[in-house]
Amino acid sequence: MKSPSEETPARWESLPSWLLTQTANHAHRLVAEGFSSVGARGYHYRLLATLEQFGPASQAALGRRSGIHLSDMVAAINELADRELVERAPDPADRRRNIISLTAAGKRQLRRLEKQLADCQDDLLSPLSPEERQRLTELLSRLLDHHNRRTGTPEEPGR
Repeated sequence: MKSPSEETPARWESLPSWLLTQTANHAHRLVAEGFSSVGARGYHYRLLATLEQFGPASQAALGRRSGIHLSDMVAAINELADRELVERAPDPADRRRNIISLTAAGKRQLRRLEKQLADCQDDLLSPLSPEERQRLTELLSRLLDHHNRRTGTPEEPGR
């Protein structure tokens, strides 16, 4: 039982923005723990998935497609390259750039990460029926699309 000092004020505990934020915190924790259990981070998943979907790309293109800032890109690619999950090679069209490619080991790691992600989704959404999960996803997508259009934020790849 919570002490009075630990209780959430009723005036905001039913606000959709507060509920979304609190749920997002749990989602982030579950995904981070799931990825950590297979030696990965969210950036790794985003990069591997982007490479699988779009094929080899420059670091700049990967950053744009995955939504990862270029200042974080080099470290994330270095981590993946050190584990032989991606290969870095000079771009034949412009030797100043590197082209990043997914390796067979990278594809296997992506499958592990997708399994972890599916398990995290199931854990996060466990109180909901399959129909409720689908409806929640539709509603959240609609909200995100609306606010992305209002702010000029580009849609994520594949949407």
